[in-house]
Amino acid sequence: MKTVLILGATGSVGANITRNLARRGWNIRALHRNPQAAAEQFKDLPDIDWRRGDMHQPGDATAAAQGCDVIVNATNPPGYRHWREIGLPMHKEAIAAAKANGATLVFPANVYNYAPDSGENIAETAAQQPVTEKGRVRVEMEQMLREAADEGVQVILVRAGDFFGPGADSSVLNLLIKPGRRITKMAYFGPMNVKHAYAYLPDLAETFARLIERREQLPNYADFQFAGQVISGAELAQQVRNVSGEPAMKAGGFPWWLVHLVAPFNLTFKGLLEMRYLWNKPITLNNAKLVAELGEEPRTPMHQALTQSLDSLGCLPRPQQVQVD
Repeated sequence: MKTVLILGATGSVGANITRNLARRGWNIRALHRNPQAAAEQFKDLPDIDWRRGDMHQPGDATAAAQGCDVIVNATNPPGYRHWREIGLPMHKEAIAAAKANGATLVFPANVYNYAPDSGENIAETAAQQPVTEKGRVRVEMEQMLREAADEGVQVILVRAGDFFGPGADSSVLNLLIKPGRRITKMAYFGPMNVKHAYAYLPDLAETFARLIERREQLPNYADFQFAGQVISGAELAQQVRNVSGEPAMKAGGFPWWLVHLVAPFNLTFKGLLEMRYLWNKPITLNNAKLVAELGEEPRTPMHQALTQSLDSLGCLPRPQQVQVD
């Protein structure tokens, strides 16, 4: 049976890939410091093989990966911070596990590698000239993957924009609106006329799954770009109005003044401020290579994707229960 080790299974990206591969009949193994607590998130998938371990402990990932065909490294430092101190060591452990076990290593990449003026329709071969510390770390991580591929490790990398979707507690939507209540206003990070790339997580997970199952046809270093949903702030606001049934919803600027005030004392807000440039100019991805490989990019209509996402955030009206006497 095909076996995959998911690192970061309880995160938004990892959870979606886990569920997709489970539906396809994969044997799912996952590493977590507290397997019992992690399993609570996957009560519908009782057959997950949870292994106790810590990505910060050398060798734990390698031991967990024994007998695995694929390793998905969907780990991320908590709270949008400490990428160099925490993210890089975890990344090294994932690479070591793939090397030791002859497994394909799968990695979700983002657009932090690109400069503010990189423009639209960026190809895989575009220059990576990051202007932030997070971007520099991500470039280093990808360089490590290229070196691993040169040493015989197969790598599948998919780059995507800002993710959103059901169960994504740290997605961009959680910052633009207030979860758990009617949507009467939406705060947007940048100019309302600038287009932005969004990745609906079930579509992204489906993309990873299709590539994983085609891994024998792929080169040692297989990098792809996921275009996703590309819309402006004004278009997103109108979509949210339509989905939520709130035609009077107001859309305006994000309170960056507050972020500036809090950033010196909060590393998460400091990181958010550092990445603000991504919203001021369009940075979108060319998916021609992905489409050539798969025949299409999995794409859920935006209206449907937003409906499922906002419903999971508790922002859509619930059907009234009819009492029967």
